[in-house]
Amino acid sequence: MKSVVKYAHGPGNVAVMDMPEPVPGPEEVKIEVKAAGICGTDIHIYRGERTLALNPPVIIGHEFTGIVAEVGSSVTDWKTGDRVTSETSAHICGKCVYCRTGNYNICPERRVIGYWFNGAFAEYCVVPSRIVHRLPDNLDFVPGALAQPLAACVNAVTEKTSISPGSVVVITGPGAIGLLSLQLAKAAGASVILCGTASDMKRLDLGRDLGAGVTVNIQEQDAHKVVSKLTNGEGADVFIECSGSPDAVRMGFDLVRRGGRYAQIGLAGRAFELDFDTVAYKEMTIRGSIGQKWSSWDRALKLLESGLVKAEPLVSDVLPLTEWKTGFTKMETKESVKVVLTPID
Repeated sequence: MKSVVKYAHGPGNVAVMDMPEPVPGPEEVKIEVKAAGICGTDIHIYRGERTLALNPPVIIGHEFTGIVAEVGSSVTDWKTGDRVTSETSAHICGKCVYCRTGNYNICPERRVIGYWFNGAFAEYCVVPSRIVHRLPDNLDFVPGALAQPLAACVNAVTEKTSISPGSVVVITGPGAIGLLSLQLAKAAGASVILCGTASDMKRLDLGRDLGAGVTVNIQEQDAHKVVSKLTNGEGADVFIECSGSPDAVRMGFDLVRRGGRYAQIGLAGRAFELDFDTVAYKEMTIRGSIGQKWSSWDRALKLLESGLVKAEPLVSDVLPLTEWKTGFTKMETKESVKVVLTPID
């Protein structure tokens, strides 16, 4: 079957290859992939930058929807023809304190599809039945592929960062993660200031359509002055960093108010310099977030089903699997917000 494969460590080393069609084990489900989104971390993998544990050669891609094609001999919860999506945590230890408390997304032994196990940039993908979720009937396959990034945002914004009605929230990085986080913050009753660069103008416009009260092009506007004016000089109650830019992280430390909250979702892929004393001087609360857990997925799918969060406006391109490189380029250059690949040319 045609697959997009990271065949070796290092920059590049990604190609469309013919791979064996997978066969599900006793507790696994084989899914015919209908749509698979390109994530920023897929681009980190392509560039050879720091990511989660990577085990090439491996089929990449982890945001997807599809139809159950076959189930393992011990699987009773799923049947052929079911419309589904899937979590990414294909392996966890099940014994550590994190697994035992439902926080398996930070299990030290966690290994995920698209990194360690074969992922969804292929015609078929096999995953453990325990991580499969039913796709709502009113959600099409293409926007449904954004359930995974939305679940990651739910984990960070809804479950880990306290946002009260009336809070002023600043979000940097108006890509898919930033725009989904914007909708979650709005659903919590916050006023949102969305920040980006000159190359983000289309994304900032979309952010306004999705509820951002103010958008800021930080290359032409002074974000500190904008936030200060809107908060009577106090600063943002909450700052959510979704770009992975070191400059955005430093800006967040500047913009958040004393006693405020800072959430990091974006990944820089490298170490960088930061004045961490600001955390003490401002008595900031900092939360990091990686991946998702069952509760995040459950809430994300309900939000998509109800229409409180809209995924379809974020999908700017649907391309065949063989045009993965074009999709990656569109994401890297910010020409697109979210590119979704389909196995059919």
